[in-house]
Amino acid sequence: MSTDTKFVHLAWQRDEKMLEKVRYIMGSDPNARISKIFGVYDKEAGLDLRGTFIISPDGVLMNSEVNYFNMGRNVEEILRKVKANLYLSSHQNEGCPAKWTKEGDKTLKPSAELVGRVFYALE
Repeated sequence: MSTDTKFVHLAWQRDEKMLEKVRYIMGSDPNARISKIFGVYDKEAGLDLRGTFIISPDGVLMNSEVNYFNMGRNVEEILRKVKANLYLSSHQNEGCPAKWTKEGDKTLKPSAELVGRVFYALE
């Protein structure tokens, strides 16, 4: 989603090699209505900051990250967060550490004993 028009999105998808496999619809928000709701609209520039929002099927905001205009996003990290949220939806008493990438990787059980000992818990 961006303040770009649907025609700009079409040009990006058609001409940018990094987007050639993108099959999802790219949303256009030329009036910045949605951008303002999510707090990523820069009124002075008339552009959106680079926001990534992971929202559960229930409409709950699970993760958000906002970068400045010239900071790219890491798709692998976004996918890791999506997978972690899916995993945690059925394992609510666990936590996925920063290096967690897939089911079967070591998780954490938040507790008072874990505070200051995450390094050792992951050995």
